Amino acid sequence: MTLSLFDAGPPPPCPARFNMAAHTLGHDRAAPEKIALEVLSAPGAVAESWSYAQLRAAVLAAAGGLAARGIGRGDRILLRIGNSSDFPILFFAANALGAVPVPTSTQLTEAEVAGIVADLDPALILAAEGVACPPAGNRLDTAAIAAIRAHAPAAGFAETAADDPAYMVYTSGTGGRPKGVVHAQRAAWARRMMWQGWYGLAPSDRMLHAGAFNWTYTLGAGLTDPWAIGATALIHAGPPDRGVWPALARAHRATIFAATPGVYRQILGSEADLAAGFAHLRHGLSAGEAMPEAVRAGFRARAGREVYEALGMSEVSTYISFAPAAPPVPGRAGRPQPGRRVAILPDSERDGETPVPRGEHGLLAVSRRDPGLMLGYWRRPEETAANFRGEWFLTGDRAEMAADDTITYHGRADDLLNAGGFRVSPAEVETALLAHPAVGEVAVVEREVRPGVTVIAAFYVAEGPAPAEEELASHCAARLARYKCPRAFIALETLPRSANGKIIRRALKEGWP
Repeated sequence: MTLSLFDAGPPPPCPARFNMAAHTLGHDRAAPEKIALEVLSAPGAVAESWSYAQLRAAVLAAAGGLAARGIGRGDRILLRIGNSSDFPILFFAANALGAVPVPTSTQLTEAEVAGIVADLDPALILAAEGVACPPAGNRLDTAAIAAIRAHAPAAGFAETAADDPAYMVYTSGTGGRPKGVVHAQRAAWARRMMWQGWYGLAPSDRMLHAGAFNWTYTLGAGLTDPWAIGATALIHAGPPDRGVWPALARAHRATIFAATPGVYRQILGSEADLAAGFAHLRHGLSAGEAMPEAVRAGFRARAGREVYEALGMSEVSTYISFAPAAPPVPGRAGRPQPGRRVAILPDSERDGETPVPRGEHGLLAVSRRDPGLMLGYWRRPEETAANFRGEWFLTGDRAEMAADDTITYHGRADDLLNAGGFRVSPAEVETALLAHPAVGEVAVVEREVRPGVTVIAAFYVAEGPAPAEEELASHCAARLARYKCPRAFIALETLPRSANGKIIRRALKEGWP
């Protein structure tokens, strides 16, 4: 019997003294004049161009400005900055001092930010004009941010240890209260496992990311990793539309394109010539949520390029993926990246931490040895401890591991549906529905129709006219066991999503809209 365990050996160890900013910006000496960042305002129009030497100088100048305001090691700095190069410069400036930057989405409301401020107790809040933020005595505006950036530079990067805090991100918490995920400096070193385990990244690449500067997906895949390997990052700061991405890729010779499945779907809905637009592209990347096979196939057919998907979470970043060296398998989420130690554990804690046999469902888990694993949840030691079982960090996802190491994702453990005593993965039902040509997006939840009675309900966004309910029911019946089939199909103009783009299933369960 082969157990659901992947371990091809650990990655090279992170140096004991390690600073994320110094590691990320180190190519200022090897290739000082090489372009590290181009900020694009429109196809063919470069609003800003930064060499590696200029980028390092700007980060150290901002670090000097923060230090002059008394910021030092361990101080938390809340970033409320829009789609601007200010964002990565101030993020890495804070890290260069050994402080802890906390990036947040500009989509958060003032009330949501107030909750984060109360939990975080930041030493400083950097809030650009037009970005929602509650009033506070330690809040600095756009003019103050400009003054920080214009300051005399800091002497260098802090001599931080690999396990020192580097940054925090906020993610969904129990009861709807966001929780801070604290990452170590070594998290940047751990991302090296993605370079070939997902991106197929090389110093010669020009990475076009479809996200804004202030999104953590962009911060990692779009900036940190291209800079750490010596590639060029391309970020669009102009207005997005369905046709802009292939036009940008063509005009700026993008060799890798990173986006969410929703962006790829929008691109396929445009009239753009994708083969011409993505002529320089080697391949695309996708993360954030599962990519429907129809979208991947559509992009492959029209652009002539493959898309490699990744599965991850705020606590670990992406750790399961397909890559040029590990091609996609339909229906699977990816393979553990070389250097990771990943297992599928039994559902019950009583059954211990021995992985289940391959081919069986269970809880997806990552070894606590993983250098990319968080330090813990901010001010939540009990919740941090509760997510570990012996060696393993429990991701909260359900999955199975095949003989070839590929992982099939079966949704969140706490999203499982109860259908007449049977447990049903919403991901399985959603995959079946997405095979219908008129279904563009879908979320399946268990919804109460009267006290004590629940049904599986499918909320979807139609591609064109909404199909008849009977048609969708017949479609599901041909693909799923009867107990897995939705009893209700509700067409919506849009699905409710959080600030980071994830579907808010709780809202659907509770009666949204």
